[in-house]
Amino acid sequence: MEKSTESTDLSERPTGEARAATLRDSLGVGFAVGLSGFAFGVTAVSGGLSVAQACVLSLLVFTGASQFALVGALAGGGNPYTAAAGAFFLGVRNCFYGLRLSSVLSPSRRTRPLVAHWVIDETTAVTLAQPNAPLARLGFAVSGTTLFVCWNLTTLLGALGAGSIGDPDAWGLDAASPAVFLALLAPMLRSTAERATAVLAVLLGLACLPLLPTGVPVLVAALAAPLVLLFAGRRGRDTVAEPTDVGGSEEGRVP
Repeated sequence: MEKSTESTDLSERPTGEARAATLRDSLGVGFAVGLSGFAFGVTAVSGGLSVAQACVLSLLVFTGASQFALVGALAGGGNPYTAAAGAFFLGVRNCFYGLRLSSVLSPSRRTRPLVAHWVIDETTAVTLAQPNAPLARLGFAVSGTTLFVCWNLTTLLGALGAGSIGDPDAWGLDAASPAVFLALLAPMLRSTAERATAVLAVLLGLACLPLLPTGVPVLVAALAAPLVLLFAGRRGRDTVAEPTDVGGSEEGRVP
């Protein structure tokens, strides 16, 4: 029994190669997505915010989609309270990420506020992609630190240089962060249900984009997950019911 326990513990310890791969992936995601903070800085100042306001948003909010939704709504002439509400509801998804990551990371009471602040799309994807808990903690820490530092530095640079950049949409800067996240997410879509959810979410988002205010199409796209689960559940019940009926009829024929 003791030998089997020791072998299990050793198998759970990440090798040097595994740690190096996690570090490489975490740093890559952190730098790549963090650089898109430049687009937020430009967008925020171009939309009427000051440099200080843009930087405070990145420091305290630190969830790219909600930040872009807020400044986009304000730039479009939306009510500040409505814009803030839309950004808030868009950021609620991080609460669900936190519920999942809490069992993986097991943060202490002292580090829990910092960990919660770093729970976003990219850090969640990096963490859940790891094969065991030690690598998951390493991936979260490295990707979170790198992304937070890069995002805030590039927000400052983008806000300071907004006047010379011009319209960020003309440069395609607003698409940088979503493109990186999609590249990160795509390899994780292994099952049919996951791929169906992703496709349905894209279709819902695109269909609602010209009809609903900024930020709301993303919320509608989130309905793809329960819809796919509902369909899969019904299909599963039908599949289970068929063999039972067939078996019953066959048993009835046995003399």
